[in-house]
Amino acid sequence: MSVRERAGRLTHYDVLVVTAAIWFLAKFLRYAFPPLFESFQLSYGVSNAVLGAAYTGFMLVYAAMQFPSGVLADRFGSVAVITTGALVASVAALVLVVDSPFLVLVAAMLVMGAGTGAHKTVAVRLLSQAYPSRTGRALGILDTFGAFGGVVAPAAVVAVAGIGFALGASWRLIFLVAGALGLALAGAFWVRVPKRVPSAVEGDAPTSAVSAAGFSQYATLFRDWRFSVFALLTVLFSFTYNGFVAFAPLYLTQEAGLADATAGVLYSALFLASLSQLATGDLSDRVGKLPIIVLLLGLASAALVAFVSLTDTAGPFLLGAALIAVGIGAHGFRPVRGAYLMEVIPDDVAGGGLGVVRTLLMAAGAVAPVIVGTLSEVAGFQPAFWLLAASIVSATVLGALLWALE
Repeated sequence: MSVRERAGRLTHYDVLVVTAAIWFLAKFLRYAFPPLFESFQLSYGVSNAVLGAAYTGFMLVYAAMQFPSGVLADRFGSVAVITTGALVASVAALVLVVDSPFLVLVAAMLVMGAGTGAHKTVAVRLLSQAYPSRTGRALGILDTFGAFGGVVAPAAVVAVAGIGFALGASWRLIFLVAGALGLALAGAFWVRVPKRVPSAVEGDAPTSAVSAAGFSQYATLFRDWRFSVFALLTVLFSFTYNGFVAFAPLYLTQEAGLADATAGVLYSALFLASLSQLATGDLSDRVGKLPIIVLLLGLASAALVAFVSLTDTAGPFLLGAALIAVGIGAHGFRPVRGAYLMEVIPDDVAGGGLGVVRTLLMAAGAVAPVIVGTLSEVAGFQPAFWLLAASIVSATVLGALLWALE
């Protein structure tokens, strides 16, 4: 292969790289806040409850942006929505560079929630346009970039600790770098993507799509039983995944009796399993979406059942193997889910249609920790995790039904 051919192949993926880089930054900002809570307490003298409420506000605004960002992309195009979201989040991050009252921090968090929340739903639609024959691969890379944003954020917090900063506490350096990087990425996205994906500049939906009456077209998607079944499938998956991720460390220490350090290592392995997304997205392009979905959900189901069943008898190696298998199935499912939805949702309402599903699944994910936490106190951790297992097994059955009737 000549140098020119190699350069051409690399250029082919420029849209994916810049889109995934913005998603990495969005996830980095989201996961940078929890490790900074102690620093915020030192800077502002606030309680854990107050910080928790502020972070909940960030996540609620993020979730609330899923549907409207998709609708706006249908009307005005993906480039305008993603660029605006990146600019909004970057400016909000830069606000935190200068010493300011706690209310400014809260306001900046909420604005960052809105800016970062405008990205994922629209990015899935954009990448399906840019790489129609390799949508699964593209989404796998996108989700992997995002996962590593969560890995890098805690390390960045440790790295800046103790570094002198002229404008205030050292943690403000994180937002200076993130804000500057966000502005650069927004500029690169705005300049590069329209040249490669002209269809992403203008929306497909008519003006009426953003009116109150126009919203009905998104509701009509649920008249297709296949769409409704898959929406339910992904809601059940989200309930299981978020409930599992929220309480896996406590389950390993309190129920399985593992040491804190061992539980921490196994928990990290759960997220490293996100590398499976690189393979599963590409594989779904080659052999079909539903077979891979059933395979991945089946793996996660069997692994979670084994994980709970072996709690009282297995050691850290077997429990760790089951935990990693859950991670492979769960993380691997995500890009295939997005690719499948882009196949079944009409192009003119793709953004808003995906936004509807993401809103539902994020709502299910938001209530999962509350339900699991309450049930663990009332009945115990194992019954709570059996509920999670039942949920993902049900999702697997629904996937098999769709595959059988395809």
